[in-house]
Amino acid sequence: MASIKEKIASLRDELQEHNYKYYVLDQPSITDYEFDMKLKELQKLEEEHPEFYDPTSPTLRVGGMVTKNFETVAHEHRMYSLENSYSKEDLEDWEKRIQRILGDVPVEFTCELKYDGASISLTYEDGKLVRAVTRGDGFQGDDVTTNIKTIRSVPLQLKGDYPPKFDIRGEIILTLEGFAKMNQERIEAGEDPYMNPRNTASGSLKLQDSALVAQRPLECLLYSIVGNNLGISSQFEMLEKARTWGFKVPTVAKLCKSTEEVMQFADYWDSHRHSMPFETDGVVVKVNSIQQQEELGYTAKSPRWAMAYKFKAEQATTILDKITYQVGRTGAITPVANLEPVLLAGTTVKRASLHNADQIAKLDVREGDTVFVEKGGEIIPKIVGVDFTKRPADSKPTEYITHCPECGTELIRKEGEAQHFCPNDTSCPTQITGRIQHFISRKAMDIEGMGSETVELLFKEGLIANYADLYTLTKEQVVPLERMAEKSAENLVNGVEASKAIPFERVLFALGIRYVGETVAKKLAKAYKNIDALMAASKEELVAVDEIGDRIAESVIAFFSEPTNLEIVNRLKSYGLQFSLSEEQLENQTDKLKGQTFVVSGVFETLSRDELKKLIEDNGGKVASSISSKTSFVVAGDNMGPSKKTKAESLGVPIISEQEFLQKLEA
Repeated sequence: MASIKEKIASLRDELQEHNYKYYVLDQPSITDYEFDMKLKELQKLEEEHPEFYDPTSPTLRVGGMVTKNFETVAHEHRMYSLENSYSKEDLEDWEKRIQRILGDVPVEFTCELKYDGASISLTYEDGKLVRAVTRGDGFQGDDVTTNIKTIRSVPLQLKGDYPPKFDIRGEIILTLEGFAKMNQERIEAGEDPYMNPRNTASGSLKLQDSALVAQRPLECLLYSIVGNNLGISSQFEMLEKARTWGFKVPTVAKLCKSTEEVMQFADYWDSHRHSMPFETDGVVVKVNSIQQQEELGYTAKSPRWAMAYKFKAEQATTILDKITYQVGRTGAITPVANLEPVLLAGTTVKRASLHNADQIAKLDVREGDTVFVEKGGEIIPKIVGVDFTKRPADSKPTEYITHCPECGTELIRKEGEAQHFCPNDTSCPTQITGRIQHFISRKAMDIEGMGSETVELLFKEGLIANYADLYTLTKEQVVPLERMAEKSAENLVNGVEASKAIPFERVLFALGIRYVGETVAKKLAKAYKNIDALMAASKEELVAVDEIGDRIAESVIAFFSEPTNLEIVNRLKSYGLQFSLSEEQLENQTDKLKGQTFVVSGVFETLSRDELKKLIEDNGGKVASSISSKTSFVVAGDNMGPSKKTKAESLGVPIISEQEFLQKLEA
């Protein structure tokens, strides 16, 4: 028996090494036939001896498991999006912002190609792949571990000096050669070809049968590691380490000492990107030092220490048939160009945003024009110009609408704002359904069994006039509706009932207060603890909250000043929705540091930088990224930047140690 166990272990090790050489290093040392024979031998031994099952066995690459529903999993470390730049000036402005925070210290940059695929986060514990989660909304995504295990460039077992636990981020891609081969097979089978590699790769992750995923030539390119106590000091070192552990990390990366060198790298790859085996749409530039990254921190949406430099977007020309107007849930009017279909960056484009009246006037765009269309960041189509040589002789300037296309109310345009608005927020049908659709959305109340079409149907049938009405719906009311069977009606009502457990910060976001997005809702929930305290807050008090400016404060006050909104909130309270932080969230939270602003700088002994920041915020304090006259204290660790020290001293801002801060908290 011992020899069988040893034979299985030996085959597994050998096949994993061949996998690594073939799919990661692109240096095969045996033929495909020899590899397949060894794999079949291992499969036979594993079937005969199930007691030696190992979740990291190479035989699991072939798939076969079926996933009916992909479980939603919270990311232990949030997946942020990147800020985009399109010029050298953008990059230089970014570098200046970095230097303002770090002070006069040398900054190096790591440049990597930006891979155009589907983002993934892989979790490893003790060198074994335990979970693979899609990006989702950055806070949570879908568990697609079974499908990811079929991708041969994803190591199931690491080698070398890897940390005990970490997440590694990357992109699931289809090589251009693999994509072309897939499409050739589809055409030969009489099926329509896929449109582009990115969407096909993304769709592959959600296939229910992992055996089908295993048949697709997917690859995983890794670029970022997150976790605690990783023992890595720079981004460039991180890439090299990940490569030695068995990950497929492209060697196209360069350490640069200035934005001048960054632009040389970007310009080279802008003209050479088509020689790559996969699609790339830009360069990602990161501050190389991990310590400096931690010092720079994050905005609400993206890291301050990274920037995506986008290559010039692909452009196409087509005819603008008609300009129509959409009404958003806040009443904002968006003009839309309806185009003759045109192929652009791998997708067929039929519509493009015209943004607002100023943009239409600036471009002098008219119905019947031949227009130039680009994909902004190669994602969202936009009109960037008009071919005036092809303008029809009978062309007439575009007259922007004066009344709401949905309810006929005269539009308004507030001073300083680019968009026109329909002020009829209580009776405009599209605004009403838009607010309800926002309320039920995944990031808000996440009501299962209900989608946008169902909302439209319930509103049309007079069963709901606002989102509070959802909580009075009965199965008997819903069953007679079109396309609504008994089970569907039951799921809908149960989904509404289950949403009563959604936490306060998401309920606050769901209310649809203008300018109050997910991050702002979290800040307000944390600062005020419950809805009553928030409703009673003055503008001065609101502005004192971290990242809350005049515009947000005025919007919050205006929302709660409206009697209709107050009535709806009171109804929602009576139905049992969460309008205060839970006891668990309130635990260890105090107002000890209320009104005080801290800057955290350096490396600390007892706590990580993130833990320090959390302690400050949990006790009512505010964390700022740079020192100013408004800074109350600088919490300084080892390697604090000399320019920060000088600035703090010149402004008379007290500098305290980690231990002094902890003593201050205890006091």
